[in-house]
Amino acid sequence: MLRKERVKGAGAPSPWLQSYIDSSEKQKQLYKKTLIIVTISQIFAGAGFAAGITVGALLAQDMLGTAGLAGLPVALFTLGAALTALLVGRLSQRSGRRTGLTAGFLAGGAGAVGVIIAAVINSVFLLFISLFLYGAGAATNLQSRYAGTDLADSTQRGKAISIVLVAMTFGAVAGPNLVEVMGSFALSIGVPALAGPFILAAAAYILAGIILFIWLRPDPFIVANASQAAEKEKIPSSLEEKAVPAVNNKRGVFTGAAVMFLTQFVMIAIMTMTPIHMGHYGHGLSAVGFVIGFHIGAMFLPSLVTGYLVDKAGRGTMVIASSVTLLAAGAIAALGTGNSLIVLVASLGLLGLGWNFGLISGTAILVDATSQGTRAKTQGTVDVWIALAGAFGGGLSGLVVAQSSFAVLAVIGALLSLLLIPIIMWYTRDQNKSINIAAPEEKMS
Repeated sequence: MLRKERVKGAGAPSPWLQSYIDSSEKQKQLYKKTLIIVTISQIFAGAGFAAGITVGALLAQDMLGTAGLAGLPVALFTLGAALTALLVGRLSQRSGRRTGLTAGFLAGGAGAVGVIIAAVINSVFLLFISLFLYGAGAATNLQSRYAGTDLADSTQRGKAISIVLVAMTFGAVAGPNLVEVMGSFALSIGVPALAGPFILAAAAYILAGIILFIWLRPDPFIVANASQAAEKEKIPSSLEEKAVPAVNNKRGVFTGAAVMFLTQFVMIAIMTMTPIHMGHYGHGLSAVGFVIGFHIGAMFLPSLVTGYLVDKAGRGTMVIASSVTLLAAGAIAALGTGNSLIVLVASLGLLGLGWNFGLISGTAILVDATSQGTRAKTQGTVDVWIALAGAFGGGLSGLVVAQSSFAVLAVIGALLSLLLIPIIMWYTRDQNKSINIAAPEEKMS
């Protein structure tokens, strides 16, 4: 049955696939099923993502013997995420979400295995290569949020994105809080303690890939493509271009990308150096795991409410909320003391929440601005820039702290978050002009 699925342009759809194209009820059922399957996979993927992030900087510091390059692991796996985002997006455009997402998660799992081996044999070179590959899992985590939107209409997109993201919360919060447990397990089998969380990451990413490979069928992206092609055939050629736009809204694509780029940069930069900052004040792995776990929970747990607000209050409102929240996070991190867990939890919690607002609103703007024929490829390209933002932020964060302080890094992040406001004002002004221009035409019709 799997062989009968067809992507657009690859031949006529099978009778099985045609039944989904012809039935709106079946598409609604598939939309719900897709959300369930992607949600289950994201629970495991969230653990894979969070476990490695929690100790990546500490493992690098231990193996390199310096804190100045502690941001390098985040930079490496986000660079790997950038390449993977492009490949997963293009593979999904050609062969569907199931193929693209499965390949990404399996690659991330292989990278986690490589990190474990690198720690055992104390090979910095293998560590760097493996961290790069491990980034595939992080990129695929983010790409998964698009799968929920393939069969969603414009009033459901924020909700669909949020459901997928909130699923990550369960694994993402559990991952950092299992750092000590996995460290003890690693030591019991002759593996360095800081490599223990990567054992969890490897198993989690591989399980996420297997779940999608077995159960994400029929592929929602393939069904959406075929359905749109069928609708297009019913439209008179004189109305086709107006009814089904063939090109992307470039201003919308730029705005969605810019919002996600900035929020990713600020979040990764401050989060990366928090474990190092805490170490300077004598906090142990348990405290680091708690703070990072709380941060990751704030990144994903509010998603259901955020998705509702993005759909109801508007994309622009939530982008402004993201800016204000990130500003508050940076201010608290800069002005507070590293001795206080309350200050660290508050700043990292707001940092995660601001990222959540920006990611969901930015994703919704991007999906609104793209046509089905180029959507997955455009999403992959944009996620490349998001990953590069993380790589840039992670790489610079260690240098900034080494040359100045964690407080200076937090202030820089807070100021950069303010750029979101003029960007979204520029976008919404254009949207209002478009509405005003279209209104007389609608009245005439």
